[in-house]
Amino acid sequence: MALNSVNTNAGAMIALQNLQRTNSELATVQDRINTGRKVNSAKDNGAVWAIAQSQRAEVSSLNAVKDSLQRGQSAVDVAISAGESISDLLIQLKEKALAAKDTSLDTAARTALNEDFKSIRDQIAKVVSNAEFNGVNMLKSGGTTFKALANADGSSTIDVAAETLKLSGAKVTITTTEVIDTVTKAGAALTKIDASIANVSASLARLGTGSKSLETHLNFVSKLQDTLEAGVGNLVDADLAKESARLQALQTKQQLGVQALSIANTSSSILLGLFR
Repeated sequence: MALNSVNTNAGAMIALQNLQRTNSELATVQDRINTGRKVNSAKDNGAVWAIAQSQRAEVSSLNAVKDSLQRGQSAVDVAISAGESISDLLIQLKEKALAAKDTSLDTAARTALNEDFKSIRDQIAKVVSNAEFNGVNMLKSGGTTFKALANADGSSTIDVAAETLKLSGAKVTITTTEVIDTVTKAGAALTKIDASIANVSASLARLGTGSKSLETHLNFVSKLQDTLEAGVGNLVDADLAKESARLQALQTKQQLGVQALSIANTSSSILLGLFR
């Protein structure tokens, strides 16, 4: 190729190629600064982008796990509150039944005690029926055993078993028609109440353990989610300090490239001097 030619300017072509490469690098750096990411799409780095997307899906799935655990906590906490109320009512029933064992009571006093007893007894049934959260009642007959999601693919759950605390049940053994209008009936009721108090206490202990398990796992899932998000950031986030330095260097290089191209474009005009 002729060194002095008006048809082909090799210097200008080389300068233009270098300027285009600089402009391309500058566009990449500006995109990283604008988005804060060095991998913003699959074309930037397909393998890293795929890994990041997988981890983002994991993080998103853990939001559903957290929601499930929080619903479980609420349902169990409602059951615990109701169970504690039932325990308090049983203590009141024990007081009434014990008082009714006094053989010196007259008919009016015994009748008043019995009416109080029946009112408190019926209140237990009301507490059980109202111990519901979002359609979940863990204390009624056939109560719901809550199964909270434990991992992102739904293959594992944390189960908190229902505790039936209805009247005439296996745990609250006093019946729906229990009365203390005689000394004998008061003694029989007292025995049932003592057993019921022990059973309800054991049920509350199990519910408390279940609630603690849900809380502990919720804390773990929150930390896991934060760790995964940090991991994704390590993969795709740009080092803005480094990119800022590169931006300034490339802008300087771009200006020099423009000047080099201008010089290369004017070189052919020197040939005019040969014809003067």
